[in-house]
Amino acid sequence: MTTTDDLPLAADFPPASYDDWRKLVDGVLKGAPFEKLAGKTSDGLAIEPIYPRAKGASPLAGRAAAAPWQIMQRIDHPDAAKANAQALHDLENGASGLQLEFAGGPGARGFGIADATPETLKRVFDGVHFGAGIAIALNPVLGRGNAGVNLAALIEAKRIDPSKVDIRFNYQALSTMAVRGTTAAAWPEIEKPFAKMIGELKGRGFRGPFALADGRPVHDAGGSEAQELAFALAIAVSYLRALEAGGMALDTARSALSFRLGADADQFMTMAKFRAMRLLWAHVEQACGLAPKPVFVAAETAWRMLTQRDPYVNLLRGTMATFAAGLAGANTITVLPHTLALGLPDAFARRVARNTQLVLLEESNLAKVSDPAAGSGGIEALTGQLCEAAWALFQEIEKAGGVFAALQQGLIQSKVSATRKLRETNIARRKDLLTGATEFPNLHETPVTVEDVKPVASAPSSEAISFEALSPMRLAAPFEALRDRSDQILKERGVRPKVFLANLGPAADFSARATFARSFFETGGIEAIDSEGFTDPAALAAAYKASGANLACLCSSDKDYAALAADAAKALQGVGTRYIYLAGWPGEREAAFRAAGVNDFVFAGGDALATLQEAYRLAEGA
Repeated sequence: MTTTDDLPLAADFPPASYDDWRKLVDGVLKGAPFEKLAGKTSDGLAIEPIYPRAKGASPLAGRAAAAPWQIMQRIDHPDAAKANAQALHDLENGASGLQLEFAGGPGARGFGIADATPETLKRVFDGVHFGAGIAIALNPVLGRGNAGVNLAALIEAKRIDPSKVDIRFNYQALSTMAVRGTTAAAWPEIEKPFAKMIGELKGRGFRGPFALADGRPVHDAGGSEAQELAFALAIAVSYLRALEAGGMALDTARSALSFRLGADADQFMTMAKFRAMRLLWAHVEQACGLAPKPVFVAAETAWRMLTQRDPYVNLLRGTMATFAAGLAGANTITVLPHTLALGLPDAFARRVARNTQLVLLEESNLAKVSDPAAGSGGIEALTGQLCEAAWALFQEIEKAGGVFAALQQGLIQSKVSATRKLRETNIARRKDLLTGATEFPNLHETPVTVEDVKPVASAPSSEAISFEALSPMRLAAPFEALRDRSDQILKERGVRPKVFLANLGPAADFSARATFARSFFETGGIEAIDSEGFTDPAALAAAYKASGANLACLCSSDKDYAALAADAAKALQGVGTRYIYLAGWPGEREAAFRAAGVNDFVFAGGDALATLQEAYRLAEGA
């Protein structure tokens, strides 16, 4: 029998150690500090450039070995009959479960089934065979009809054994309060009826889980991985206490809970986060005197990473997020359709969202290996660091009196806000990139189709208790606002704002910075007008005048700038150019360039958003 020892793939290479690698790296760095290769997460956790294997690591208990995750599909059409058609079509074409979103819910994204009355639920579930291996994830909306109780009654009326039905009721009072920033009653007033309702549903034979510790509000609001984990953990502990106080044994109460986290395109951080969630909850179980058992963890691809521009790139982001969550042991995954940021997705967008999971499961066989990250030095290290950071924040929330008190005090919001501002700064400076929105824009993209259904904005609330809300955000929105402004100008005037790329010297010298400048300006909807390379200032000025632009950007190499930029800037200034940019960091030549007529500089790491906003003001002559 052939063994792996008979086929040593690396036999022709000398063994390599960390020290060998480090010597090679130090040679390339040429005296620069090794630490410059390390990265930082949004929580300030270090990401080393290389990790040794994590010895002694074992797979985390999650999904059953080699079991696939459940493919969940959003059911969110306001019309009950059309929501029913969505559900039946999805189930017939590969979905293993339905995730119902109701209007006004924290994850509805402006849409959702209009209400949760018994009549509406009966229409939505017409033809759906409960108990036939179909998973149902409800998302009841606090104070707007009890979807869980009404669905339970519908199932009982059909004489279906409740214990045979796979329903996650997903009562999520605390996370809903966090997103709204208001509540009619404080959590201590809601705890008893909350626990009583869950106890009654369980007493009627439903298995649950019933209460959802949802980390999405923090993720949607721009928070960090540790903040999302701590928030979800604090909610779960609040629910656990409420159920125990309501007379439910701790062992039973923990089975009534589940988690949901956002999954984004950062593969390693997403994997580490989902693994950390299981470890953190196991720590809580041990603190309660319980032997840990696998908890149910659902995943949903991230809202904040969706873009309206070049939305097909959302397919790549969604695929990466699904890949990461699936490998990290998520029990269910819901893929947000790639057009959701533009409106209610049509049948094509829904099909692609569904098939993203089917391909990864059926063709890539991702579920066949349980916790493949076990032993990976990098992911194990990130998992451990996230656990420590999240646990410290969880303890801070507990010291504040629990998650509801922490929300009232603004503790959670202040931390999320700080992280959000950092993300917004990195997006504005294009340090964090969103392809199609903040990098590689396409001003001539073909619009996608969505359903002809208008989103419904959340109505202002006048409930008795209020605090700062964890408001959802999308990272690309500031740049999209500029693109919308460009589209409006095109509609009104027939042309977009323009910038003339004043290329100097041969193509080999100007191409790199001209490409950078084109992407820079067009991310804000300012059309870049290309040109040949000039050495004659008069010819450059004539080409600029013929372009119809009133902004110009000099593009070339440092060598050509030294020889040509000053005369070029003077020539452009002489023909009335409103504002002149230079692509690249000016360094010690800044004063000379400005004296020649250059007004500003565009370079990697600069505040692109502020520069583009000012460019509109300049282009419009304000």
